[in-house]
Amino acid sequence: MSNTSHTNTYIVKASGEREEFSEAKLHASLRKSGASEDTISNIADRVMSELHDGMTTKQIYTQAFSHLKSEDRPSAGRYHLRTALMELGPSGHPFEQFVGKLLEAEGFSTEVAIVARGRCISHELDVVAHKGNEHIMVECKFHNQYGTKSDAKVALYVQARFEDIEKRWRAEPEHGTKLHGVWLVTNTKLTSDATDYAKCVGMHALGWNYPEIDSLQELVERYGLHPLTCITRLNRSQKQALIDEGLVLCKDLPAHVEALQKIVGTKARVDEILREARELTTIV
Repeated sequence: MSNTSHTNTYIVKASGEREEFSEAKLHASLRKSGASEDTISNIADRVMSELHDGMTTKQIYTQAFSHLKSEDRPSAGRYHLRTALMELGPSGHPFEQFVGKLLEAEGFSTEVAIVARGRCISHELDVVAHKGNEHIMVECKFHNQYGTKSDAKVALYVQARFEDIEKRWRAEPEHGTKLHGVWLVTNTKLTSDATDYAKCVGMHALGWNYPEIDSLQELVERYGLHPLTCITRLNRSQKQALIDEGLVLCKDLPAHVEALQKIVGTKARVDEILREARELTTIV
């Protein structure tokens, strides 16, 4: 680590809260990208040489990402994961597809964007998943801004919908013996009230860093389910064009070379992008 002291240097989080800068946290976040220790130390030193009181966490991230991209693109793509999930927009539908892929990696079969009749009203469901005797309803909450959290009101709303649907499910002979469950999945964070309520009612809540074991971030890394928005060789418009084609994951791209070439231009560029996608999704 750098010998430069940054004691009493305060940075500003997305929520507006100020906290003392931690060099250890910077190193830890870079280490999760799979970058080498030499690369991590070099980038941390460069970031800290530009550090000043009142700097935002977004500014620090942007600098670190820029430096990492110039040295190790696959690691930069993994470092970009949290932001890349926010780029699965502007609608929430690509994130619903992403969550469906995640559940399939967990052994479920899935249906995305369906209408289910509840006891009282009909509901548009983001994902319905099945595995053995399990039958679950999944509500996806997509946010495209840092600092936005899914709160207790969201969890209450999801539970109310589930209870209405479950009453209808249990009235159907083929559903009466199944184990019904509800998941709330968000690409950002959950408030403590939301997670407390979820625990109390038996809802499975999944967020960027929640639960402590098997969080969204950990599951993406475990299964190599990085969204194509992680790829550093694609610009924003190219990423959106691929999403508009119905593609979500880096793993989707090798089967859609023709669509990729139409968007990025040349076979040489396609080969570069596919190589980065392959290296990016390699378990580190």
